[in-house]
Amino acid sequence: MEKRSPIKAKPLRYPGESLDLEISRLEDDMIYKYGVYAAFFFSIAILEWLRYVTKVLPDPYLYSIVALIVIAFTTYRIVRIKQQIKLLELGRDGERAVGEYLESLRTEGYTVFHDIVGDGFNVDHVVCAPSGVYAIETKTRSKPVKGSPMIIIDEKRILVDGFEMDRDPIIQSKAQADWLKGVLLKTTGKKFPVQPVVLFPGWYIENKRSQNPDGVWVLNPKALPSFIKNAEENVGESDQHLIAFHLSRYIRSQPS
Repeated sequence: MEKRSPIKAKPLRYPGESLDLEISRLEDDMIYKYGVYAAFFFSIAILEWLRYVTKVLPDPYLYSIVALIVIAFTTYRIVRIKQQIKLLELGRDGERAVGEYLESLRTEGYTVFHDIVGDGFNVDHVVCAPSGVYAIETKTRSKPVKGSPMIIIDEKRILVDGFEMDRDPIIQSKAQADWLKGVLLKTTGKKFPVQPVVLFPGWYIENKRSQNPDGVWVLNPKALPSFIKNAEENVGESDQHLIAFHLSRYIRSQPS
């Protein structure tokens, strides 16, 4: 007798789901694969040494050299992958922390989505409010143990504890907001304002810009609710429901 799932709609994505999938891929496809390589050649070396001990015409030196090379290479690759996983876990935990914080905005009547997948990228969080739609990029950076580190935004760059970021989150967040604006136009047939936002959880942010020509908000997550509440309302309640409906459909239509 055929059966079917009682769940009709695909669940929405949770904060950091893309990073969880990438961590699983690295652990399953990379670490275990290199571990198998090392174990295989180590086993061959052991067998050759057994032949050597038992006087059965052994020649363990070549196998031992090959095994050492393979073990050294796989150890190097595993260490590098573990470093990647550590960074991904930091980013995932940051997205989850911000996601939990954004969930509290639902009490204000806002709609919150997480981990919306695009073409080769993802928008970490989206908030739909009377003042518009907010495309949020979370940047989680580790902090030094001592001192009072801060993020400084000047006219041309963002400095995290005195160091310039390797990838400009301003450009990234603007591109994601433009993409989301296009998705909403295609799915709803309407143009809605999408505000790009970059959040740095746990950091104090000092903005030294005389103006904000790029239009991107760079904030600590705790400052975001007041920014949203103080923004001009330009999305009616019916349009908020329209946006939420079509974003839900879009998310559920995407492959896992």
